[in-house]
Formats: sequence, structure tokens, C-alpha cells
Amino acid sequence: MLSGVVEADETMIGGRRPGKRGRGAEGKTVVFGMIERDGDVMTKVVPDVRRTTLHPIIEGNVEQGSTINTDELKSYNGLSAKGYEHQRVNHGRREFAKGNVHVNSIESYWAQLQRGVSGAHIHVSGKHLEKYAKEFEYRFNSRKNPGRIFPELLSTFLREQDDQ
Repeated sequence: MLSGVVEADETMIGGRRPGKRGRGAEGKTVVFGMIERDGDVMTKVVPDVRRTTLHPIIEGNVEQGSTINTDELKSYNGLSAKGYEHQRVNHGRREFAKGNVHVNSIESYWAQLQRGVSGAHIHVSGKHLEKYAKEFEYRFNSRKNPGRIFPELLSTFLREQDDQ
């Protein structure tokens, strides 16, 4: 469970349509994410950015009483009534931080994910995006202990060999 100050945001990955960016562009896949300040990130490919989609993910992964920072997307309305302190910035008004209220950490993570997808994989289909998002999530969450990655990978491989 994430706790403390948690930033929540969504991004669109994939699809190319000249002149059209963001939510309305064809072929885009929505990835929702939350990051605990100075902590771990959690991502999930979602079908849309509706409240009925995002709220259950937040409730299932963020401890009640935590502070959740978001942008102005209306889908985040109602988080205060569910036991969270909800603070937001309004990107539409060119507001990106109000003191300690911002979503800059998750925005930075999205930039890393998108660079990684386009740099390493060039293109990722929406069908497989969840796997790539989870790979980048794992790497990010292992950043403070990179020495654990290889032994964990090796132990997984050896377990699969034992199962066969």
C-alpha cells in the first residue's frame, strides 16, 4: 500500500496521429499511475480515465488518511469523501505546483517510461503495454537497491526450470 503523500496521474502511450495529442488521439492506451513521494510507483493500464475506473484502484492501493495530489481531472472528485486529503493543481491554468502540492514526481516517471518505450522498444502495442509498464515499474522501485535485480531474475528463472 502506498501512503503519506501520493501523486496520481494518467498518461497516454502509443498511437500516432499528426496534429492530435492527448486523450482524443487514436490508438492511445491509458496508463494510470501513483507514486509515493520518495517511494515506490504503481502503474496499471486502464480502459479509460473515468471515476468508476480510477477510484477503486486508488482505494485498493493507497492507505486511507493519505494525501493524494492530482491534476484537475474531474474523475478525481470525491476522494476527500473517501478518507483521503485531496489536493490538486490546475494544469489548465498553467499551475504546476502550489508549495508542496504537485504531481511532478509522477510526471517525471511518465517521461522516463515514455523514453524507455520509444528508446528501447520503439513501439509497444496496447496489448502488451501492461508488461512493459510493469517492467519499468519494477526497475524504478528497485532503484535504491539495484543489486537485488539480478539475483531475483535468476531465482525466477531457476524456479521455472524446477517447475518443468
